[in-house]
Parts: sequence; C-alpha cells; structure tokens
Amino acid sequence: MAHPFNHFKTITKHRHMVFRHCVKAGIPFQGLKHDLSKYSLAEFIPGAKYYLGTRSPNEQERQTCGYSSAWLHHKGRNRHHFEYWLDYNPKTKRVEPVKMPKKYVAEMFCDRVAASKTYLGSDYTDESPLLYFINGRPRRNIHPETSDELEKLLTMLRDEGEEKTFAYIRSWMKNNTKKR
Repeated sequence: MAHPFNHFKTITKHRHMVFRHCVKAGIPFQGLKHDLSKYSLAEFIPGAKYYLGTRSPNEQERQTCGYSSAWLHHKGRNRHHFEYWLDYNPKTKRVEPVKMPKKYVAEMFCDRVAASKTYLGSDYTDESPLLYFINGRPRRNIHPETSDELEKLLTMLRDEGEEKTFAYIRSWMKNNTKKR
C-alpha cells in the first residue's frame, strides 16, 4: 500500500533537519540543495510505495525487488553519498572508490545524523550514527581516507556532542577552503 503523504512528510522532515545541520556546519547552500532528487518521480513513487516509516523505503524495495531503483537514481545525483564517488581505475581496470571532497564528507555527516534522528526518534543518541556506520563497515566500498574522516566526525559527535563537532567541521571547512 502506497503512503505518499507519510513519505513526503518523512523526506521533508529529514531535509529540514539536514539543512539545520548544514547551517551549523557552515555549508548552508549544500543544505538547501540536499536530497532534492527525492521529490523526483523516479525516487518519490518507489519511496511512497515501499514506505514503512521506521527505515529507508530503499531497503524495503531492495528486499522486495532485489535492488532499489530509487537508490540507483539517488546515488548518481547526490555527491554526499560515497557511492557517488566510485569510478573506473585505468591502472587496476576495476571500479574503485575515490576520495570525497571535504564539503561532501561534511554533508554526509549531516545526512547520517539527521537520518538517525529521523528513523530512531526518541531512541536516538549521539552514538547512534557511529554505530550504524560501524555495523555497515563490512559491506561498504568507500575510500579509506573518506571513511576515516567520517568515522572521526561520528566519534567526535559521540564523545564531545554536536556543538563541538559542528564547530570542528566549520573550522575544518575554512582550513580546507584556504588551501585551494
């Protein structure tokens, strides 16, 4: 049974939360653009069809169909997903992860925190996004430096809280911008 209104509410709540986090991280423009593709028909229709409210509808679509058409569309359009950063390496002749630019690592952090808050609700703790990240490690094809950067931010969130972590990200982004 399709749940278009509930799906719309969930993705909109998530986007607003990511925007607030991106503002705190010093990347407000990325927060404004975040996940706009979720409102496209290619992503919205499967999202509404497989909506559960407790986890991503992509997981349910994957379980039902063997793949997620919405995810395939989404990851190819949103640079804050490490899956976007896979490319053919002419030396090894294999598809391999590419190191993500810091601004997208920062947005990925904001996205993961907001997703944990959205799906866990009152069960959310500052450790939740880190636990999710660690549990997915065996299945993840991410550049090692990108993985280390994200894990450092998620660990900082767990150990020092949002205020210090967002302050660190703002500083990290300023220092990264000056080096270019």
